[in-house]
Amino acid sequence: MAPPKDVVVVRDVTQIFGSRTIYQHVTFSVAAGEVFVILGGSGCGKSTLLKQIIGLLKPSQGDVHVLDADMYGARGDVLTRIGVMFQSGALFGSMTLLENVMLPLEMHTDLPAQARAAIARTKLGLVGLGDSADLLPAEISGGMAKRAAIARALALDPPLLFLDEPSAGLDPVTSAGLDQLILDLRDTLGATFVVVTHELASILAIADRCIMLDKGAKGTIAMGNPRELRDHSEDARVRAFFRREVL
Repeated sequence: MAPPKDVVVVRDVTQIFGSRTIYQHVTFSVAAGEVFVILGGSGCGKSTLLKQIIGLLKPSQGDVHVLDADMYGARGDVLTRIGVMFQSGALFGSMTLLENVMLPLEMHTDLPAQARAAIARTKLGLVGLGDSADLLPAEISGGMAKRAAIARALALDPPLLFLDEPSAGLDPVTSAGLDQLILDLRDTLGATFVVVTHELASILAIADRCIMLDKGAKGTIAMGNPRELRDHSEDARVRAFFRREVL
C-alpha cells in the first residue's frame, strides 16, 4: 500500500519582523488523514506559522505548498478546499449559527438558499449543534462557539482543516469533548487536521504527530509522536514541556 500523500509541505520557512527573528528554517510535512499539531510555549510563533500555511502571511524565507498549491504563487482555488477555525471562533455576532455556517456557501457556491441552509444544518448536526441553529453567538457557551466555528470550517467539505487553539479557555470536560469531536470528524470524513495548541491534554489525546517550536531556539526542537517525545526525548526542553516541569 502506498503511503498517504502529503497535503501540507513547509520547506525552510523563516519569519523575521524587523530585527527580530521569530523562527528560522522550519521544515515539515503533513500526510493525508493525520491530526498534526503545532505546539510550543507562548511566543514561539505557533499562530504565525499557521497564518503562513494558510496564506495570510508570506514567509521571510521558504515556501509553503497546500494540496499541491503554492500558497504564495499560483494557488488556484485552494482556499475553497481548506477550512479554518480561528482563535475564539471568530463568529459574526449579528448572525445566527446557521447564518454563520451558511456564509462560505453563499460566497463560494451558486446553490439556492434552501440547499445552503440544509447543508449548514447538516454541518451543525455533525458538531452536536443541530438544535442551536437559530441562536446567536452571544447566546451560547464558549465550547459551543468553537463547535460552531468548526461547522463553518466544514461548510465546503474541505479535505484539510486548520484549527487555531480550539480548546483554549475551555473547561477540561468541554475540552475533552472537543478533542473527541476532532477525532470523530477525522474518522468519519477522512479529513486531515492541522491544530495549533499548547494544551498538553489535547495534544496527547489527538495528535498523530507534532512539531515543537521553541522561542529561545527560534525554531524547531522536536518532531514526532507526542507520547514518544514525552517518554523518550533527550532534549530537556521537550521533556519539561510534556511533563510540566520547570527547567
